[in-house]
Amino acid sequence: MSEFQSMTGREIQKTPQDVLALLNAGIALIQEDLYQFNLRGLDLQKANLCRATLIRADMSHTNLNEADLRGADLRGADLSHAVLRQANLQGACLYRVDLSGADLSGANLTDTKLQGARYDSQTCFPEGLAYKSSGAIGPGAHLNGAPLNTANLRYADLQGANLLGAYLGGADLTGANLRGARLVQADMRRSILTGAFLRHARLNGANLAGVDLRAADLTDAEFEQFESIAGADFTQVQGLSEAMRSRLLNQPAQELETRHPLTLKTTLQSLNHSS
Repeated sequence: MSEFQSMTGREIQKTPQDVLALLNAGIALIQEDLYQFNLRGLDLQKANLCRATLIRADMSHTNLNEADLRGADLRGADLSHAVLRQANLQGACLYRVDLSGADLSGANLTDTKLQGARYDSQTCFPEGLAYKSSGAIGPGAHLNGAPLNTANLRYADLQGANLLGAYLGGADLTGANLRGARLVQADMRRSILTGAFLRHARLNGANLAGVDLRAADLTDAEFEQFESIAGADFTQVQGLSEAMRSRLLNQPAQELETRHPLTLKTTLQSLNHSS
């Protein structure tokens, strides 16, 4: 029986104020169901949320210093800019959690599942944690061959990430920072890269069929040839040198005459409208 049930003998409507009052009173919310709860910005220092269900909860800017989150289910939760110093996250599930700007200094992440979690250059992980090879998504991440087609990659910071042979088919990478990323032989068919930052990215052998690259920055991007650019839209792409344009125009004529499924421009037409 949960604490909320024990107070009245039946399930009652929970509010963030209820949660805060109980936790401030030192009452543990073990295994409590807080699905999609809004706990944004609350002071939950030393809170006991062991094995709690916090799927898609908003915990952005929340103080979780020394909180007990062992075995908690945090799938899809927003922990951006949360303070989790010395928190116990042993065995917790952080699948697709947003950890942008979060402070996890000294936290216990033993057996914590980080696959698909997003971090950025401001995220502080515990010293010695091999987070770049944990399946988490962020700067310098090792994601060679990873299936990322359903990951949340809009405006993601993937600077210097290793994405050799990664599957990004249909992924939304709008505004993503892919500076220096290694995308050699990546499958990017039908992905959305509008406004993406691809300076110095390595793209040789990638499949760009049907990719939306409108207004992307390809300055000094490295490629000799793509597997396919059929239907790719290069409208207003920045930094496309004449040498790069020449390589693209040397792709098979059939690819150049293919229309993008959304913009309906042929690849050739879009190349004539890039800068």
